[in-house]
Amino acid sequence: MNYKNLLKSNAIWLVFILEVIVFAVASGGSFIRTGNIVNISRQVAYYGIASVGMTFVILIAGIDLSIGSIITLVNVVCAFLMVNSGMNMWVAILISLLMATLIGVLNGAMVASFGIPALIATFASQTIFEGVAYLISGGRPISGLPEGFALFGRWSVGIVPVCTIIMIICFAIGSFILNKSYFGRYFYAIGGNEEAAELSGIRVNRVKYLIYALSGLFAGIAGIVLLSRSNSAQSTVGKGMEFDVITCVVLGGVSVNGGVGRISGVIAGVLIIGCLTNGMILMDVSEYTQMVVKGLVLAIAVGIDCITKKRQAS
Repeated sequence: MNYKNLLKSNAIWLVFILEVIVFAVASGGSFIRTGNIVNISRQVAYYGIASVGMTFVILIAGIDLSIGSIITLVNVVCAFLMVNSGMNMWVAILISLLMATLIGVLNGAMVASFGIPALIATFASQTIFEGVAYLISGGRPISGLPEGFALFGRWSVGIVPVCTIIMIICFAIGSFILNKSYFGRYFYAIGGNEEAAELSGIRVNRVKYLIYALSGLFAGIAGIVLLSRSNSAQSTVGKGMEFDVITCVVLGGVSVNGGVGRISGVIAGVLIIGCLTNGMILMDVSEYTQMVVKGLVLAIAVGIDCITKKRQAS
């Protein structure tokens, strides 16, 4: 057994274990109490779910900055349909998820069919749908959701929150797509060399449509979970959330250059960011200091990825 390769492939999990130990000692043990662990699992659920779709996007060397706005719009639209229009909860959820998927399709169209760089295309979507969410809600919270809607964000099975179970299912689906389906092989092929993938017969543009649609769908699911947890729709609830999602994915070893990454690494990235946020809150670290720390984590993760890519190329 090559222990050096084993250590290298699981380094992200060692970082996670070290982080838990540090925060456990620094907090006097309160960090690892059962109640706090359950709380962390709730906190990471929505951006853990969204990170599955972002993983697919970054695997093809793309980016999706619209995730936060999709989460916000799903919050507002789903709440509006249930509260203001009196629509059945399940119908409202299905319409909201369909809308999120169609926004992903729109992103895919801009990137694949019109050739707009993903950064610009998804930033435009972010701006547009952030404004749409505000116009629908009028900038006011929408509350008074049906009692049953609490299922997705506040109910538990034993001590395990339902939102955590949803996140685990989404990770399992993401892992299946990447490891067991031919679509997963297409994702890696396009990220590794788009031109070669095209020449090998892969319909690259269609795959891009699929990937951005999936990113929209998973962001929509995250939006439903977040709305259920907060029990009130806010027109700014998802603002900046794409930053946390991108950080989780890149920290988890998905290369910004495309073609490299695993869902297992993304899970570790999600847990690291979740524990980092929770630990800093327990230690009463200011919000702005938290932003500095997360920014440094993202910069370091991307820097390591770029250095690794250069070494492999030389």
